[in-house]
Amino acid sequence: MQSLEGKVAVVTGAASGIGLALATRFAEEGAAVVLADIEAEPLAIAEAGLRQRGARTLAVRTDVLSDADVEALAEAAFRTFGAVHILCNNAGVAGGAGLPIWETPESDFAWVFGVNFSGVLRGIRAFVPRMIASGEEGHIVNTASAAGLLTGADPYSISKHAVVCLTEGLYKQFKLMNLRLSASVLCPGWVNTNILDAERNRPAEYGPPRDSSQLPPQAQQGRAVAKTLLQQGFSPAEIAAQVVEAIKTDTFYIFPMQEYIWQAVEQRFRGVIERTNPVATGPLR
Repeated sequence: MQSLEGKVAVVTGAASGIGLALATRFAEEGAAVVLADIEAEPLAIAEAGLRQRGARTLAVRTDVLSDADVEALAEAAFRTFGAVHILCNNAGVAGGAGLPIWETPESDFAWVFGVNFSGVLRGIRAFVPRMIASGEEGHIVNTASAAGLLTGADPYSISKHAVVCLTEGLYKQFKLMNLRLSASVLCPGWVNTNILDAERNRPAEYGPPRDSSQLPPQAQQGRAVAKTLLQQGFSPAEIAAQVVEAIKTDTFYIFPMQEYIWQAVEQRFRGVIERTNPVATGPLR
């Protein structure tokens, strides 16, 4: 996809962070943008900001935990613009209490997997058949994480591994079927976003939002370190620029990570190749 001019892009989790940066960059490249997010007010503000800059936009309040919502998003996008060329399944949450895997509540897994993995899968199932039927070129970008290339016994890391696996398989199927579609997986390191505040959108059926002050001391310390690293991380705009370049060049792996994280990824895959046991280390910082 050499140019995004005149294309239509859909972005979930578009009201803030990487999602808003993606929507902004797509608009700057001349694409119409469909913004989806679970938070209605920030979503409206994000859309208004893009419209003030002359972008063609559509905002659809969407809960990626809901099949009906994601189907309605796809229907609205195609009804309004006639086609979708880029789909960014970007909505994601960081959840879990920093507990050992055997003590982590099942509700944490249900919520985090529901958004991070099933939300991506819902996007694929709702949009890809319509994109194939249109006969036009298209590209799917699924947001995973550097955590999806490392190892961690927590809902977030495991869900992001699933997204990497799903996206690699999706890419292969597109190529084997000679479709005019391609895919990329985005695996960023630390990015300056508010992902640590995702509990504010936790549905009641998965339990009340967790009060971080009630976490075990070690988990509180880890959260404080993570907050600092996020604030020092890449800007979302830097990530969006790499995504656009990957779409234009049909690059599958998008790896904007800090050097020490990349070294940890290399070490892990070297260990897999050499069949050495995993190294027990603390959080990357």
